[in-house]
Amino acid sequence: MKDVKTARDGGLPETAHSTAPALAPPIVASPAKRIQAFTGDPDFMTSLARGLAVIQAFQERKRHLTIAQISHRTEIPRAAVRRCLHTLMKLGYATTDGRTYSLLPKVLTLGHAYLSSTPLAISAQPYLDRISDQLHEAANMATLEGDDILYIARSATVERLISVDLSVGGRLPAYCTSMGRILLAAMDDTSLREYFDRADLKARTSRTLHDAPSLFACIEQVRSQGWCVVDQELEQGLRSVAVPVYDASGQVLAALNVSTHVGRVPRSELEQRFLPVLLEASQELSHQLFG
Repeated sequence: MKDVKTARDGGLPETAHSTAPALAPPIVASPAKRIQAFTGDPDFMTSLARGLAVIQAFQERKRHLTIAQISHRTEIPRAAVRRCLHTLMKLGYATTDGRTYSLLPKVLTLGHAYLSSTPLAISAQPYLDRISDQLHEAANMATLEGDDILYIARSATVERLISVDLSVGGRLPAYCTSMGRILLAAMDDTSLREYFDRADLKARTSRTLHDAPSLFACIEQVRSQGWCVVDQELEQGLRSVAVPVYDASGQVLAALNVSTHVGRVPRSELEQRFLPVLLEASQELSHQLFG
């Protein structure tokens, strides 16, 4: 994947879309199930794990949640959710209006230590800013966190492209994002099949690849060409191109991408003009970190 830089068209087949449920569904392999897996470990703090899961239940489009909604999203019992929220409020991380709960800015301090100390996020920012200045589009960096990609650095533009959260700390499904497919392509086949077995593969748009055979074939292509274009699979109107960032041993450490609107940038321009800029930045960043 590292040495091959060109390929033919990566067009993808279309599939039917699905309707969104009225309630936000519990996360696949829910926090409660992941916590339960550590039952019997005398050093594992279940209460801490539940508190972190409660914090992660909040999202940009779900900033205010009831105890019942948090319990539904995490599958943690309501009584435990109530105690977690009480503790978070006492410590200044959450607040309530009497019915719903929301996080307070102090939560940002939990991620600040990582973002201010990791050389990857710090080193990537000038490159993301340069990419964004050159292409006049948002540039991002993400790593794989569980079954999602986690945004760790970003250079945004004024225009908001889509409705989902793309800020630092935001998470998106790996299977239908360009950076996610770059990171999935770095897995071995066994790990990739395990991911397809457990991931919540659903059609986000009429274009979304969401069955394991089609996705596996797509990942094979990404491995071959060394980059990935995703065209309106995450959200209608959004297309993006992504490349890997390598560590000193040649393993994929993270992914870089540029996202844009279909009305502004044709797919051919992503491959002909945007891709070389991303590849150059990726090579320079890898060399700075490990060269």
